[in-house]
Amino acid sequence: MKAAIVLFPGTNREVDMRDALERSGATTEMVWHGDAQVPACDLIVLPGGFAYGDYLRCGAMAAHSPIMRDVIAKAKAGTPTLGVCNGFQTLIETGLLPGALLKNASLAFVCRDVHLRLEHAHAPLTGALHAGDVIRVPVAHGDGNYFADEEMLKRLEGEGRIAFRYVTGPGEASERANPNGSTADIAGIVNDGGNVLGMMPHPEDATGLRQQSLDAIPLFAGIVEGLS
Repeated sequence: MKAAIVLFPGTNREVDMRDALERSGATTEMVWHGDAQVPACDLIVLPGGFAYGDYLRCGAMAAHSPIMRDVIAKAKAGTPTLGVCNGFQTLIETGLLPGALLKNASLAFVCRDVHLRLEHAHAPLTGALHAGDVIRVPVAHGDGNYFADEEMLKRLEGEGRIAFRYVTGPGEASERANPNGSTADIAGIVNDGGNVLGMMPHPEDATGLRQQSLDAIPLFAGIVEGLS
């Protein structure tokens, strides 16, 4: 399985993502935002960071990079596409995913571990996780407050497109479950075709011994297996 990891000026989680995928047996290739085409691959990844410094609006400038025309075309044609944190913001700015990502309700940057529950499995992007599984992964964002209006929320719920929700973990107080104020505790969603997944938390940083959590190994191992 080969993954293409797209880099923008300000991307900072590409090595974490590469390591998580390669630990699970994938090969990876870094792709520069100024390139015209994504190389042949089984998975496109938009990793986290601060594309273009987030100077306009998170992901807004990245969404118009030359490479994104091909990313959008390939995603619409069915290529599995994963956007994490800044990558999620970029996917929303392109229109590949609905809704908006606003400033955290606290108006502060949040960096801590959270617990996620898989609400609906969407193979291969949710890997070997099963609905109801809970994993512990970190978040690190200032604009992760996912917003969907009542009509969109009803649609996401009805179509099973909410992939991950923030939930309480062992020993956590309930008010700490949602780190950013997102609608209905949403942490990740998929498109109507189920081949584009965007999520704010960083599962790539819960796959190594130095990262204090190995909870996301089944996610990446399942993605690699499913696309091999």
